[in-house]
Amino acid sequence: MRKLIYSMLTSLDLYVEGPDGNFDWATPDSELHKHFNAAAATMTTHLYGRRMWEVMSSYWPTAESDPDSTPVTREFARFWNQGEHIVFSRTLQTVHHGARLVRDNAVDFVKQLKAGDGSDIEISGPALAGTMIAAGLVDELHAYLNPIIVGGGKRFISGLEGRLALTLLGVQTFAGGVVQLRYAPRSAPPSQPA
Repeated sequence: MRKLIYSMLTSLDLYVEGPDGNFDWATPDSELHKHFNAAAATMTTHLYGRRMWEVMSSYWPTAESDPDSTPVTREFARFWNQGEHIVFSRTLQTVHHGARLVRDNAVDFVKQLKAGDGSDIEISGPALAGTMIAAGLVDELHAYLNPIIVGGGKRFISGLEGRLALTLLGVQTFAGGVVQLRYAPRSAPPSQPA
C-alpha cells in the first residue's frame, strides 16, 4: 500500500500562512530546496486542495524558463512537472498542466489511490489534509517549522476535531533554522461531529 504523507512549511506557531495570507517567510533556502527535490524525485503523486494548487500551478509549470530561477529551483520544476497532480475542489471547473480534478468523494478516491501501484503520495493543503487525517488515511505528517512566529492565519491542520496521538519518527535540522518534525498517527482518527 502507498503511504500518504502530509508535508507543509509552517511557522513556529503552526500556521502555513499569516493573517494577511502571506507566506513569503516560507521560501526554502538552497539546502532545504535540495531536500524537497530529493522527495519530489521519488514521491511522484501530489494531492492538492484548491488554494495550494493555485499557488503551485501559478509558478512551477514555467519555472524552468524563469531567468531568475536557480539550478535547484529548475531541478524541482522538472520533478514537479513530471509528477501526477490531483486537485480536490468543488469550486474549480477545470485544472490545467495535466492535472486531474476530483470534485466529489475525495476520501473514497484517496483510498483507491493508496491501494494502487506507485510511489508514496504527498498531500498539501490544511483542509484537505484534515479531511484525510480524520478518515485515517494519512500515514505521516511532516511539519517544517520555520524560525518565525506569525500570530495567526491558516493553521497547519484545519477541520480536525478531537485528539490524535502521534509517534515521533524523526527530526532533521537545517542550517537556515528550519526544523523538520516527522510523525505517524498511532491511534484511530478523532471522531468527527455529525
